[in-house]
Amino acid sequence: MWIDTHCHTKFSYDNWLEPLDLIRRARRLGLDGVCITEHHSYEASEPVAHIGREEGLLVLRGVEVSTDKGHLLAYGVEDDGWNIWGRDTYLPMVKVIERIVGLGGICVPAHPYREIGVASLLDELFDLCGIAAVETHNGNNSEGDNELARAAAAYLALPTLGGSDCHKTGAVGRCATEFLLPVADMPTFLAAVRAGACRGEYYPHFAPNSAAQFEPI
Repeated sequence: MWIDTHCHTKFSYDNWLEPLDLIRRARRLGLDGVCITEHHSYEASEPVAHIGREEGLLVLRGVEVSTDKGHLLAYGVEDDGWNIWGRDTYLPMVKVIERIVGLGGICVPAHPYREIGVASLLDELFDLCGIAAVETHNGNNSEGDNELARAAAAYLALPTLGGSDCHKTGAVGRCATEFLLPVADMPTFLAAVRAGACRGEYYPHFAPNSAAQFEPI
């Protein structure tokens, strides 16, 4: 089954993507589910989960955390109590990982080779402890950045995730994760990642050099 594991809507407050448009686009593409990872807040995605239930699409929820070393995708938290720092940006990456893991969740570096100024992980990925997987396929990345992430994940022998990092309708599903175990909720999602039963990919509809990738937004 295929899940886009890195999605944003207007509740990230850096775009205007309506949750209903995201969910219906995902269904048209044949995705089995999406994971909403709004910036800074797990609780911000609650309305999207409600719409997903109404539309009959599996909607999981995580959060994209902005740290001093880049962005982390955190899955398995249940509220915003994970954030004990009193701010939303430049959180200490090592401490965030410890906090999320201590709460029973997992952390996955998002687009680790995308340079975003001083808060860029890059090759420090090799020294990072406690992560469960690497996002190797990001729909907003260059292919070169994704290739570096794939090589790093292979060297570290870590599972891989793929997500569109969508902020607009046409970007939904550009990359996704193929799960080799059934995923019906967050506990089964976490179990599949921990078992390595997942792999990030360009979703077949948007494979590089495919005419489908140029479908109008």
